[in-house]
Amino acid sequence: MKWSSGIQAKTLQGDALCLMITGDEMDSSEAGEWTEQISRVSQAGLFGAKLNQIYILPLEGQPGLPILILAGCGNGLAGTDELRHLAAQVARAAHRLNAVRLIIQVPDNLSKQTAVRPQEAGQALTEGLILGAYRRTHYKREQPVYTGIESVVFHLDRQAEAAESLEWSQGIRQGQAFGEATNLARNLTNLPGNLLTPSALAMAAIEVAERHGFPAEVLDEQEIAQKGMGGLLAVGKGSVHPPRMIVVRYQGTSQWENVTAIVGKGITFDSGGISLKRAPGMENMISDMGGAAAVLGVMEALGTLRPRINVVMLIPSAENMPAANAFKPGDIVTTLSGRTIEILNTDAEGRVVLADALTYSLEWGAERIIDVATLTGAVLSVLGDIATGAVTNNEVMMEALQAASIRAGEKIWQLPVFPEFREMLSSEVADIRNAAGRYGGASTAGLFIGEFAEGRPWVHLDIAGTAFLSKERGVNPKGATGVMVRTLLQYLLHLNADDEAGADDTLQS
Repeated sequence: MKWSSGIQAKTLQGDALCLMITGDEMDSSEAGEWTEQISRVSQAGLFGAKLNQIYILPLEGQPGLPILILAGCGNGLAGTDELRHLAAQVARAAHRLNAVRLIIQVPDNLSKQTAVRPQEAGQALTEGLILGAYRRTHYKREQPVYTGIESVVFHLDRQAEAAESLEWSQGIRQGQAFGEATNLARNLTNLPGNLLTPSALAMAAIEVAERHGFPAEVLDEQEIAQKGMGGLLAVGKGSVHPPRMIVVRYQGTSQWENVTAIVGKGITFDSGGISLKRAPGMENMISDMGGAAAVLGVMEALGTLRPRINVVMLIPSAENMPAANAFKPGDIVTTLSGRTIEILNTDAEGRVVLADALTYSLEWGAERIIDVATLTGAVLSVLGDIATGAVTNNEVMMEALQAASIRAGEKIWQLPVFPEFREMLSSEVADIRNAAGRYGGASTAGLFIGEFAEGRPWVHLDIAGTAFLSKERGVNPKGATGVMVRTLLQYLLHLNADDEAGADDTLQS
Protein backbone atom coordinates (compact mmCIF):
# COMPACT_ATOMS: atom_id res chain seq x y z
CA MET A 1 0.00 0.00 0.00
CA LYS A 2 1.23 3.48 -0.86
CA TRP A 3 0.64 7.11 0.08
CA SER A 4 0.54 10.02 -2.37
CA SER A 5 -0.44 13.69 -2.32
CA GLY A 6 -0.39 16.84 -4.37
CA ILE A 7 -1.85 15.62 -7.69
CA GLN A 8 -5.43 15.41 -8.92
CA ALA A 9 -7.06 12.04 -8.21
CA LYS A 10 -8.54 11.86 -11.72
CA THR A 11 -5.02 11.62 -13.17
CA LEU A 12 -4.35 8.43 -11.17
CA GLN A 13 -4.85 5.02 -12.74
CA GLY A 14 -6.86 2.29 -11.04
CA ASP A 15 -9.80 -0.07 -11.28
CA ALA A 16 -11.84 1.90 -8.74
CA LEU A 17 -11.68 5.11 -6.73
CA CYS A 18 -13.23 5.30 -3.27
CA LEU A 19 -14.68 8.58 -2.01
CA MET A 20 -15.58 8.90 1.68
CA ILE A 21 -18.68 11.09 1.81
CA THR A 22 -20.41 12.66 4.83
CA GLY A 23 -24.06 13.61 4.92
CA ASP A 24 -23.18 17.31 4.76
CA GLU A 25 -21.18 16.80 1.56
CA MET A 26 -24.14 15.27 -0.24
CA ASP A 27 -25.73 18.68 -0.68
CA SER A 28 -22.57 20.71 -1.26
CA SER A 29 -19.81 21.05 -3.80
CA GLU A 30 -17.19 19.47 -1.54
CA ALA A 31 -17.10 16.22 -3.54
CA GLY A 32 -14.99 17.92 -6.20
CA GLU A 33 -15.26 16.95 -9.85
CA TRP A 34 -17.79 14.20 -9.05
CA THR A 35 -20.30 16.49 -7.31
CA GLU A 36 -22.82 16.33 -10.17
CA GLN A 37 -22.82 12.52 -10.38
CA ILE A 38 -23.13 12.15 -6.61
CA SER A 39 -25.95 14.68 -6.51
CA ARG A 40 -27.91 12.66 -9.07
CA VAL A 41 -27.69 9.39 -7.10
CA SER A 42 -28.59 11.29 -3.94
CA GLN A 43 -31.67 12.82 -5.52
CA ALA A 44 -32.71 9.39 -6.79
CA GLY A 45 -32.55 8.07 -3.23
CA LEU A 46 -29.81 5.57 -4.09
CA PHE A 47 -27.16 6.89 -1.70
CA GLY A 48 -27.57 8.96 1.44
CA ALA A 49 -24.04 8.75 2.90
CA LYS A 50 -25.27 6.76 5.91
CA LEU A 51 -22.47 5.26 7.97
CA ASN A 52 -20.94 2.26 6.16
CA GLN A 53 -23.37 2.62 3.23
CA ILE A 54 -21.69 1.68 -0.05
CA TYR A 55 -22.79 2.65 -3.55
CA ILE A 56 -20.96 1.71 -6.75
CA LEU A 57 -21.13 4.38 -9.46
CA PRO A 58 -19.78 3.68 -12.99
CA LEU A 59 -18.06 6.69 -14.60
CA GLU A 60 -18.30 7.69 -18.23
CA GLY A 61 -15.28 9.00 -20.10
CA GLN A 62 -12.85 7.99 -17.36
CA PRO A 63 -10.94 4.96 -18.71
CA GLY A 64 -8.25 5.35 -16.04
CA LEU A 65 -10.85 5.36 -13.25
CA PRO A 66 -13.94 3.53 -14.51
CA ILE A 67 -15.78 3.18 -11.17
CA LEU A 68 -16.44 5.26 -8.07
CA ILE A 69 -17.07 3.52 -4.76
CA LEU A 70 -19.03 5.93 -2.58
CA ALA A 71 -18.51 5.18 1.11
CA GLY A 72 -20.91 6.78 3.56
CA CYS A 73 -19.50 8.42 6.68
CA GLY A 74 -22.79 9.46 8.24
CA ASN A 75 -22.42 12.74 10.10
CA GLY A 76 -18.66 12.24 10.31
CA LEU A 77 -16.42 9.42 11.42
CA ALA A 78 -15.83 9.60 15.14
CA GLY A 79 -12.62 7.60 15.40
CA THR A 80 -10.36 4.79 14.29
CA ASP A 81 -12.91 2.02 14.78
CA GLU A 82 -15.34 3.68 12.37
CA LEU A 83 -12.53 4.16 9.84
CA ARG A 84 -11.55 0.51 10.17
CA HIS A 85 -15.11 -0.72 9.62
CA LEU A 86 -15.70 1.62 6.68
CA ALA A 87 -12.50 0.45 4.98
CA ALA A 88 -13.59 -3.18 5.40
CA GLN A 89 -16.83 -2.40 3.58
CA VAL A 90 -14.88 -0.68 0.79
CA ALA A 91 -12.65 -3.74 0.42
CA ARG A 92 -15.68 -6.01 0.10
CA ALA A 93 -17.13 -3.71 -2.56
CA ALA A 94 -13.84 -3.77 -4.46
CA HIS A 95 -13.87 -7.55 -4.25
CA ARG A 96 -17.34 -7.66 -5.82
CA LEU A 97 -15.97 -5.54 -8.68
CA ASN A 98 -12.90 -7.78 -9.11
CA ALA A 99 -10.81 -4.63 -8.62
CA VAL A 100 -7.07 -5.17 -8.57
CA ARG A 101 -5.89 -1.55 -8.18
CA LEU A 102 -7.78 0.60 -5.66
CA ILE A 103 -7.39 4.31 -4.91
CA ILE A 104 -8.69 5.74 -1.62
CA GLN A 105 -9.34 9.48 -1.76
CA VAL A 106 -8.47 10.82 1.70
CA PRO A 107 -10.65 13.80 2.64
CA ASP A 108 -8.65 16.98 3.21
CA ASN A 109 -10.50 17.51 6.49
CA LEU A 110 -10.23 13.90 7.70
CA SER A 111 -8.41 14.88 10.88
CA LYS A 112 -11.23 17.29 11.74
CA GLN A 113 -13.87 14.67 10.98
CA THR A 114 -12.26 11.97 13.10
CA ALA A 115 -10.08 13.72 15.70
CA VAL A 116 -7.36 11.15 14.97
CA ARG A 117 -3.81 11.75 13.82
CA PRO A 118 -2.74 10.82 10.27
CA GLN A 119 -0.76 7.83 11.60
CA GLU A 120 -3.82 6.45 13.38
CA ALA A 121 -6.02 7.06 10.34
CA GLY A 122 -3.53 5.37 8.02
CA GLN A 123 -3.30 2.35 10.31
CA ALA A 124 -7.06 2.02 10.77
CA LEU A 125 -7.82 2.32 7.05
CA THR A 126 -5.08 -0.14 6.11
CA GLU A 127 -6.19 -2.67 8.72
CA GLY A 128 -9.79 -2.39 7.57
CA LEU A 129 -8.93 -2.92 3.93
CA ILE A 130 -6.80 -5.98 4.62
CA LEU A 131 -9.31 -7.48 7.06
CA GLY A 132 -12.26 -6.79 4.78
CA ALA A 133 -10.50 -8.20 1.73
CA TYR A 134 -9.88 -11.55 3.43
CA ARG A 135 -11.38 -14.62 1.79
CA ARG A 136 -11.25 -18.10 3.27
CA THR A 137 -9.32 -20.65 1.24
CA HIS A 138 -11.57 -23.24 -0.35
CA TYR A 139 -10.75 -26.60 -1.83
CA LYS A 140 -13.10 -26.77 -4.79
CA ARG A 141 -11.83 -28.16 -8.07
CA GLU A 142 -12.49 -24.88 -9.87
CA GLN A 143 -10.52 -22.01 -8.37
CA PRO A 144 -11.46 -18.35 -9.01
CA VAL A 145 -9.37 -16.35 -11.47
CA TYR A 146 -9.61 -13.18 -9.39
CA THR A 147 -7.22 -13.31 -6.44
CA GLY A 148 -8.05 -10.02 -4.74
CA ILE A 149 -6.79 -6.45 -4.43
CA GLU A 150 -3.11 -6.20 -5.29
CA SER A 151 -2.40 -2.49 -4.73
CA VAL A 152 -3.95 0.38 -2.80
CA VAL A 153 -3.00 4.07 -2.97
CA PHE A 154 -4.15 6.50 -0.28
CA HIS A 155 -4.34 9.86 -2.02
CA LEU A 156 -4.69 13.45 -0.81
CA ASP A 157 -5.35 16.18 -3.40
CA ARG A 158 -3.37 18.86 -1.61
CA GLN A 159 0.37 18.63 -1.09
CA ALA A 160 0.90 17.13 2.35
CA GLU A 161 3.62 18.40 4.65
CA ALA A 162 6.61 16.13 5.17
CA ALA A 163 5.62 15.30 8.76
CA GLU A 164 2.08 14.41 7.69
CA SER A 165 3.32 12.16 4.88
CA LEU A 166 5.69 10.41 7.29
CA GLU A 167 2.85 9.77 9.73
CA TRP A 168 0.69 8.32 6.97
CA SER A 169 3.50 6.05 5.83
CA GLN A 170 4.16 4.84 9.38
CA GLY A 171 0.48 4.20 9.97
CA ILE A 172 0.13 2.27 6.72
CA ARG A 173 3.15 0.14 7.60
CA GLN A 174 1.81 -0.70 11.05
CA GLY A 175 -1.71 -1.31 9.76
CA GLN A 176 -0.37 -3.66 7.11
CA ALA A 177 1.57 -5.62 9.74
CA PHE A 178 -1.51 -5.85 11.99
CA GLY A 179 -3.85 -6.84 9.15
CA GLU A 180 -1.57 -9.44 7.60
CA ALA A 181 -0.82 -10.97 11.01
CA THR A 182 -4.55 -11.29 11.69
CA ASN A 183 -5.11 -12.91 8.32
CA LEU A 184 -2.30 -15.38 9.00
CA ALA A 185 -4.14 -16.37 12.18
CA ARG A 186 -7.38 -16.66 10.23
CA ASN A 187 -5.79 -18.90 7.61
CA LEU A 188 -4.37 -21.25 10.23
CA THR A 189 -7.61 -21.42 12.19
CA ASN A 190 -9.64 -22.18 9.07
CA LEU A 191 -7.44 -25.12 8.07
CA PRO A 192 -9.22 -28.49 8.36
CA GLY A 193 -7.94 -30.87 10.98
CA ASN A 194 -6.51 -33.33 8.46
CA LEU A 195 -4.26 -30.57 7.11
CA LEU A 196 -3.29 -28.95 10.41
CA THR A 197 -1.97 -31.51 12.88
CA PRO A 198 0.28 -30.63 15.83
CA SER A 199 3.39 -31.29 13.72
CA ALA A 200 1.99 -29.15 10.87
CA LEU A 201 1.29 -26.32 13.31
CA ALA A 202 4.87 -26.64 14.53
CA MET A 203 6.09 -26.34 10.93
CA ALA A 204 4.00 -23.19 10.47
CA ALA A 205 5.65 -21.71 13.56
CA ILE A 206 9.10 -22.66 12.30
CA GLU A 207 8.34 -20.93 8.98
CA VAL A 208 7.48 -17.71 10.82
CA ALA A 209 10.62 -18.00 12.95
CA GLU A 210 12.88 -18.64 9.96
CA ARG A 211 11.30 -15.82 7.95
CA HIS A 212 12.25 -13.33 10.66
CA GLY A 213 15.37 -14.93 12.10
CA PHE A 214 13.80 -15.86 15.46
CA PRO A 215 15.16 -18.71 17.60
CA ALA A 216 12.67 -21.55 17.94
CA GLU A 217 12.34 -25.04 19.36
CA VAL A 218 9.80 -27.83 19.02
CA LEU A 219 9.60 -30.61 21.62
CA ASP A 220 8.29 -33.93 20.29
CA GLU A 221 6.40 -36.51 22.35
CA GLN A 222 9.57 -38.13 23.71
CA GLU A 223 11.02 -34.79 24.82
CA ILE A 224 7.65 -33.75 26.27
CA ALA A 225 7.66 -36.93 28.37
CA GLN A 226 11.28 -36.43 29.43
CA LYS A 227 10.55 -32.87 30.54
CA GLY A 228 7.65 -34.11 32.67
CA MET A 229 4.88 -32.30 30.78
CA GLY A 230 2.28 -34.82 31.83
CA GLY A 231 -0.69 -32.60 31.00
CA LEU A 232 0.21 -32.12 27.33
CA LEU A 233 1.25 -35.76 27.01
CA ALA A 234 -2.02 -37.03 28.50
CA VAL A 235 -4.23 -34.96 26.18
CA GLY A 236 -2.29 -35.87 23.06
CA LYS A 237 -1.69 -39.57 23.59
CA GLY A 238 -5.06 -40.69 22.18
CA SER A 239 -4.23 -39.41 18.70
CA VAL A 240 -2.09 -40.89 15.93
CA HIS A 241 -0.73 -37.33 15.59
CA PRO A 242 1.47 -36.88 18.69
CA PRO A 243 1.64 -33.63 20.67
CA ARG A 244 4.17 -30.83 20.27
CA MET A 245 5.39 -28.02 22.51
CA ILE A 246 6.31 -25.07 20.29
CA VAL A 247 8.46 -22.13 21.43
CA VAL A 248 9.47 -19.06 19.40
CA ARG A 249 11.38 -16.10 20.89
CA TYR A 250 11.57 -12.48 19.83
CA GLN A 251 14.37 -10.46 21.42
CA GLY A 252 14.17 -6.74 20.73
CA THR A 253 16.65 -5.52 23.37
CA SER A 254 20.27 -6.30 24.11
CA GLN A 255 19.42 -8.32 27.23
CA TRP A 256 16.84 -11.08 27.63
CA GLU A 257 14.88 -9.39 30.41
CA ASN A 258 11.42 -7.96 31.11
CA VAL A 259 10.01 -10.88 29.12
CA THR A 260 6.33 -11.17 28.19
CA ALA A 261 5.02 -14.67 27.51
CA ILE A 262 2.11 -15.13 25.11
CA VAL A 263 0.68 -18.63 25.27
CA GLY A 264 -1.85 -20.01 22.80
CA LYS A 265 -3.96 -23.14 23.14
CA GLY A 266 -3.14 -25.33 20.14
CA ILE A 267 -5.70 -28.15 20.09
CA THR A 268 -5.80 -28.77 16.34
CA PHE A 269 -9.00 -30.79 16.65
CA ASP A 270 -11.13 -31.39 19.71
CA SER A 271 -13.52 -34.33 19.68
CA GLY A 272 -13.87 -34.10 23.45
CA GLY A 273 -11.92 -37.31 23.87
CA ILE A 274 -13.58 -39.99 25.98
CA SER A 275 -16.06 -37.29 27.14
CA LEU A 276 -17.17 -37.11 23.51
CA LYS A 277 -18.86 -33.97 22.20
CA ARG A 278 -22.19 -34.07 20.39
CA ALA A 279 -21.86 -34.48 16.64
CA PRO A 280 -23.69 -31.28 15.54
CA GLY A 281 -21.14 -28.47 15.32
CA MET A 282 -18.13 -30.67 15.96
CA GLU A 283 -16.77 -29.71 12.53
CA ASN A 284 -16.08 -26.24 13.95
CA MET A 285 -13.62 -27.75 16.41
CA ILE A 286 -10.93 -27.18 13.78
CA SER A 287 -10.92 -23.71 15.41
CA ASP A 288 -9.82 -25.00 18.82
CA MET A 289 -6.30 -23.80 18.04
CA GLY A 290 -7.49 -20.21 17.57
CA GLY A 291 -5.35 -19.10 20.51
CA ALA A 292 -2.25 -20.66 18.98
CA ALA A 293 -3.01 -18.96 15.67
CA ALA A 294 -3.38 -15.61 17.44
CA VAL A 295 -0.03 -15.72 19.22
CA LEU A 296 1.69 -16.93 16.06
CA GLY A 297 0.15 -14.00 14.18
CA VAL A 298 1.59 -11.68 16.83
CA MET A 299 5.08 -13.09 16.23
CA GLU A 300 4.66 -12.52 12.49
CA ALA A 301 3.91 -8.83 13.09
CA LEU A 302 6.75 -8.44 15.60
CA GLY A 303 9.10 -9.67 12.91
CA THR A 304 8.02 -6.76 10.72
CA LEU A 305 7.69 -4.00 13.33
CA ARG A 306 10.72 -4.91 15.52
CA PRO A 307 9.76 -3.10 18.75
CA ARG A 308 12.20 -2.91 21.68
CA ILE A 309 10.57 -5.65 23.76
CA ASN A 310 11.19 -9.31 24.55
CA VAL A 311 8.49 -11.89 23.90
CA VAL A 312 8.43 -15.66 24.21
CA MET A 313 5.58 -17.45 22.44
CA LEU A 314 4.51 -20.93 23.55
CA ILE A 315 1.99 -23.25 21.93
CA PRO A 316 1.09 -26.58 23.55
CA SER A 317 -0.41 -28.48 20.62
CA ALA A 318 -2.31 -31.76 20.55
CA GLU A 319 -5.33 -33.52 19.08
CA ASN A 320 -7.93 -34.55 21.64
CA MET A 321 -9.25 -37.87 20.37
CA PRO A 322 -10.97 -40.94 21.88
CA ALA A 323 -8.85 -44.08 21.69
CA ALA A 324 -7.91 -47.15 23.69
CA ASN A 325 -4.94 -45.27 25.15
CA ALA A 326 -6.64 -41.87 25.55
CA PHE A 327 -6.73 -40.21 28.96
CA LYS A 328 -9.93 -40.88 30.90
CA PRO A 329 -12.18 -39.33 33.54
CA GLY A 330 -10.72 -40.29 36.90
CA ASP A 331 -7.10 -40.22 35.73
CA ILE A 332 -4.48 -38.39 37.80
CA VAL A 333 -1.99 -36.40 35.69
CA THR A 334 1.28 -34.90 36.93
CA THR A 335 2.21 -31.61 35.27
CA LEU A 336 5.58 -29.94 34.69
CA SER A 337 5.01 -27.84 37.81
CA GLY A 338 4.72 -31.00 39.91
CA ARG A 339 1.04 -30.31 40.59
CA THR A 340 -1.34 -33.18 40.04
CA ILE A 341 -4.64 -32.86 38.20
CA GLU A 342 -7.69 -35.02 38.70
CA ILE A 343 -9.35 -35.44 35.31
CA LEU A 344 -13.12 -35.22 35.60
CA ASN A 345 -13.87 -34.31 32.00
CA THR A 346 -11.58 -35.00 29.05
CA ASP A 347 -13.36 -32.24 27.11
CA ALA A 348 -11.78 -29.76 29.53
CA GLU A 349 -8.41 -30.46 27.93
CA GLY A 350 -7.27 -26.96 26.96
CA ARG A 351 -6.55 -25.89 30.50
CA VAL A 352 -4.55 -29.09 31.05
CA VAL A 353 -2.14 -28.43 28.16
CA LEU A 354 -1.91 -24.73 29.06
CA ALA A 355 -0.82 -25.68 32.59
CA ASP A 356 2.41 -27.15 31.23
CA ALA A 357 2.92 -24.23 28.85
CA LEU A 358 2.63 -21.61 31.60
CA THR A 359 5.13 -23.48 33.74
CA TYR A 360 7.49 -23.79 30.79
CA SER A 361 7.20 -20.06 30.07
CA LEU A 362 8.70 -19.40 33.50
CA GLU A 363 11.77 -21.39 32.46
CA TRP A 364 12.10 -18.92 29.58
CA GLY A 365 12.12 -15.99 32.00
CA ALA A 366 8.51 -14.83 31.69
CA GLU A 367 7.74 -11.92 34.01
CA ARG A 368 4.14 -11.52 32.80
CA ILE A 369 1.92 -14.00 30.98
CA ILE A 370 -1.05 -13.73 28.65
CA ASP A 371 -2.78 -16.91 27.54
CA VAL A 372 -5.28 -17.01 24.68
CA ALA A 373 -7.60 -19.97 24.37
CA THR A 374 -10.88 -21.17 22.91
CA LEU A 375 -11.49 -22.51 26.37
CA THR A 376 -15.13 -22.80 27.43
CA GLY A 377 -18.63 -22.98 26.07
CA ALA A 378 -19.61 -21.21 29.29
CA VAL A 379 -18.18 -17.91 28.07
CA LEU A 380 -20.71 -17.92 25.21
CA SER A 381 -23.54 -18.09 27.75
CA VAL A 382 -22.23 -14.86 29.29
CA LEU A 383 -20.83 -12.90 26.33
CA GLY A 384 -22.08 -14.66 23.21
CA ASP A 385 -19.79 -14.23 20.22
CA ILE A 386 -19.47 -10.50 20.86
CA ALA A 387 -16.75 -10.20 23.49
CA THR A 388 -13.75 -12.13 24.78
CA GLY A 389 -13.87 -13.10 28.45
CA ALA A 390 -10.90 -12.30 30.68
CA VAL A 391 -9.66 -13.61 34.03
CA THR A 392 -6.66 -12.08 35.78
CA ASN A 393 -4.64 -11.87 38.97
CA ASN A 394 -3.37 -8.36 38.20
CA GLU A 395 -5.69 -5.38 37.72
CA VAL A 396 -3.00 -3.06 36.35
CA MET A 397 -2.16 -5.51 33.59
CA MET A 398 -5.85 -6.08 32.92
CA GLU A 399 -6.49 -2.35 32.54
CA ALA A 400 -3.61 -2.05 30.07
CA LEU A 401 -4.93 -4.96 28.03
CA GLN A 402 -8.46 -3.55 27.99
CA ALA A 403 -7.11 -0.19 26.80
CA ALA A 404 -5.26 -2.06 24.04
CA SER A 405 -8.46 -3.84 23.03
CA ILE A 406 -10.26 -0.51 22.64
CA ARG A 407 -7.49 0.79 20.36
CA ALA A 408 -7.72 -2.43 18.36
CA GLY A 409 -11.50 -2.32 18.07
CA GLU A 410 -11.94 -5.65 19.88
CA LYS A 411 -14.08 -6.23 22.98
CA ILE A 412 -12.90 -7.75 26.27
CA TRP A 413 -15.03 -8.23 29.39
CA GLN A 414 -13.43 -9.10 32.72
CA LEU A 415 -14.98 -12.05 34.58
CA PRO A 416 -15.13 -12.34 38.38
CA VAL A 417 -12.63 -14.44 40.35
CA PHE A 418 -14.32 -14.90 43.69
CA PRO A 419 -12.54 -17.22 46.17
CA GLU A 420 -15.54 -19.54 46.03
CA PHE A 421 -14.77 -20.22 42.36
CA ARG A 422 -11.27 -21.41 43.25
CA GLU A 423 -12.71 -23.64 45.97
CA MET A 424 -14.83 -25.36 43.32
CA LEU A 425 -11.60 -26.68 41.78
CA SER A 426 -10.49 -28.46 44.96
CA SER A 427 -9.90 -32.19 44.68
CA GLU A 428 -9.77 -34.84 47.40
CA VAL A 429 -7.14 -36.89 45.55
CA ALA A 430 -5.05 -34.31 43.62
CA ASP A 431 -3.86 -30.73 43.85
CA ILE A 432 -6.59 -29.51 41.54
CA ARG A 433 -9.32 -30.92 39.32
CA ASN A 434 -9.91 -29.91 35.71
CA ALA A 435 -13.67 -29.33 35.87
CA ALA A 436 -16.03 -27.76 38.37
CA GLY A 437 -19.41 -28.15 36.74
CA ARG A 438 -21.51 -25.79 34.64
CA TYR A 439 -21.90 -22.89 37.01
CA GLY A 440 -19.24 -20.20 36.79
CA GLY A 441 -17.47 -22.34 34.19
CA ALA A 442 -15.63 -19.53 32.40
CA SER A 443 -14.25 -18.14 35.68
CA THR A 444 -13.27 -21.51 37.17
CA ALA A 445 -11.54 -22.56 33.94
CA GLY A 446 -9.52 -19.35 33.93
CA LEU A 447 -8.62 -19.74 37.58
CA PHE A 448 -7.38 -23.27 36.88
CA ILE A 449 -4.87 -21.85 34.37
CA GLY A 450 -3.88 -19.01 36.69
CA GLU A 451 -2.79 -21.54 39.31
CA PHE A 452 0.23 -22.26 37.09
CA ALA A 453 1.30 -18.60 36.68
CA GLU A 454 2.98 -18.92 40.10
CA GLY A 455 1.96 -15.41 41.10
CA ARG A 456 3.32 -13.69 38.00
CA PRO A 457 1.07 -10.99 36.52
CA TRP A 458 -1.25 -12.94 34.25
CA VAL A 459 -4.32 -12.49 32.07
CA HIS A 460 -6.35 -15.28 30.52
CA LEU A 461 -8.39 -14.50 27.38
CA ASP A 462 -11.23 -16.91 26.57
CA ILE A 463 -11.96 -16.52 22.84
CA ALA A 464 -14.32 -19.49 22.52
CA GLY A 465 -17.08 -17.17 21.36
CA THR A 466 -15.09 -14.70 19.29
CA ALA A 467 -12.55 -16.84 17.41
CA PHE A 468 -15.00 -18.35 14.91
CA LEU A 469 -18.21 -16.70 13.68
CA SER A 470 -21.26 -18.19 12.03
CA LYS A 471 -21.69 -15.12 9.82
CA GLU A 472 -19.80 -12.01 8.73
CA ARG A 473 -19.80 -9.08 11.17
CA GLY A 474 -17.87 -5.81 11.11
CA VAL A 475 -14.29 -6.35 9.97
CA ASN A 476 -14.60 -10.10 10.58
CA PRO A 477 -15.62 -12.72 8.02
CA LYS A 478 -17.63 -15.86 8.55
CA GLY A 479 -15.32 -18.47 10.07
CA ALA A 480 -12.02 -17.59 11.73
CA THR A 481 -11.58 -14.01 12.95
CA GLY A 482 -7.97 -13.91 14.16
CA VAL A 483 -9.31 -12.23 17.29
CA MET A 484 -6.84 -10.85 19.84
CA VAL A 485 -3.93 -10.56 17.38
CA ARG A 486 -4.37 -6.80 17.13
CA THR A 487 -5.17 -6.37 20.83
CA LEU A 488 -2.01 -8.22 21.84
CA LEU A 489 0.05 -6.16 19.39
CA GLN A 490 -1.40 -2.92 20.74
CA TYR A 491 -0.56 -4.07 24.27
CA LEU A 492 2.99 -5.09 23.40
CA LEU A 493 3.74 -1.95 21.40
CA HIS A 494 2.44 0.13 24.30
CA LEU A 495 4.89 -1.72 26.56
CA ASN A 496 7.59 -0.66 24.13
CA ALA A 497 6.45 2.96 24.31
CA ASP A 498 6.38 2.84 28.13
CA ASP A 499 9.89 1.36 28.24
CA GLU A 500 11.23 4.05 25.91
CA ALA A 501 9.54 6.78 27.96
CA GLY A 502 11.10 5.35 31.10
CA ALA A 503 14.52 5.31 29.44
CA ASP A 504 14.07 8.96 28.45
CA ASP A 505 13.11 9.88 32.04
CA THR A 506 16.22 8.13 33.33
CA LEU A 507 18.42 10.03 30.89
CA GLN A 508 16.81 13.34 31.82
CA SER A 509 17.27 12.76 35.55
